[in-house]
Amino acid sequence: MNPDAGRLRLIGVSGSLRRGSYNAALLRAAAAMLPADVDMTIGSIRGIPLYDADVEADPGPPAAVTGLRDAIARADGLLLVTPEYNNSIPGVFKNAIDWLSSPAKEADRAFGGRPVAIIGASSGGFGTILAQSAWLPVLRALGAQHWSGGRLMVSRAGEKFDASGTLVDRAVADQLTDFLQGFAQFVRATKGAPEGAPDGR
Repeated sequence: MNPDAGRLRLIGVSGSLRRGSYNAALLRAAAAMLPADVDMTIGSIRGIPLYDADVEADPGPPAAVTGLRDAIARADGLLLVTPEYNNSIPGVFKNAIDWLSSPAKEADRAFGGRPVAIIGASSGGFGTILAQSAWLPVLRALGAQHWSGGRLMVSRAGEKFDASGTLVDRAVADQLTDFLQGFAQFVRATKGAPEGAPDGR
């Protein structure tokens, strides 16, 4: 019997390039708190240039794009970990998704029917609520299946992580554990659902 049979494969992507990013730290914490039957690959948007249709046509998408897109296509579910800039989606993160979702056949391969969850951390008091809401129409346009069963918005992140980027707040850790368990259940249900089944919104 294959010991990996039945395991879920998730991929998580942080929308920040900052070395000390709270969102990158939150993603690392998530990867360490998964249910026992779930694995997570940490993807990166680093190296993805500004979207340019001319470059896409010739010489073609850069390796940073194709590699991340292939990794998402192989995964059972996608976790987006979003910062919030000016009350919305960070440009660098949206730019990466624009690359990953072009042309349309690649958008279908990477995102069509893919279970997606969103979390985020901010130094302010609202924990990326506006950025998370701004992602919803984007995910609908991509045909992804957003898990609306829970939200995780870490506010005042400077108090929740130590200087090394380790999550030290027990309440947030418990919330993250519960969130990941719920998302894993949603991914399993989505994998077993017939085509055209409700997406959980």
